[in-house]
Amino acid sequence: MNTQKQKLNALHLKKDENILVVKRDTLFGNNAWQGIKKPQDDHFVETIMAAKEFLPRSVMEHDFSYKQIIPYLVFSHADTYFLMQRKAKASEQRLKSKYSLGIGGHIRQEDIQNADIASWARREFHEEVAYAGNFDVTFLGILNDDSNDVGKVHVGFVYLLQGDSDQISVKEELQSGTLLTIDECNMFYDRMEHWSKTVFDFLQANKP
Repeated sequence: MNTQKQKLNALHLKKDENILVVKRDTLFGNNAWQGIKKPQDDHFVETIMAAKEFLPRSVMEHDFSYKQIIPYLVFSHADTYFLMQRKAKASEQRLKSKYSLGIGGHIRQEDIQNADIASWARREFHEEVAYAGNFDVTFLGILNDDSNDVGKVHVGFVYLLQGDSDQISVKEELQSGTLLTIDECNMFYDRMEHWSKTVFDFLQANKP
């Protein structure tokens, strides 16, 4: 191997990150559902913590035998929802320029050494958006969607963050964001990422 190729490989390994994953069969067995489901107990969290592995993201993005654990955070204020658009150069190229109702991210080993998934989710929210208000966190359920290659390697823990302020804006990874009613969000439905369509359908079906 020539020196230049060695340098490129070393740079790739440095930029890669080990993320939290669980074997698909361990997580679901033969009972994988499609859509959002709220478990009646802590089975899934306990399974994840017992069977967790931290493996290179670049490999896991194409290994359908594993599921990457992704907290997916939906912000709401006074019957509106924060709809965001990803940048054209987003880190996840399969989602570039798509609209999203959720803020999500991979979990690295150092992220949850002294915390649970919900605590990590709060930190991720403040990393992705600028928001100075308070919010309450409600767990909506676990999202599984095997209809496309992105969904096949991810599983989402969906949280609703109900804030007391409308002063919220996006940071670097996201291009724009605005608070819209569920009916206004519907105008962007065809351009939403697939998980956001699933969350939108869930919110619409369960709105007061």
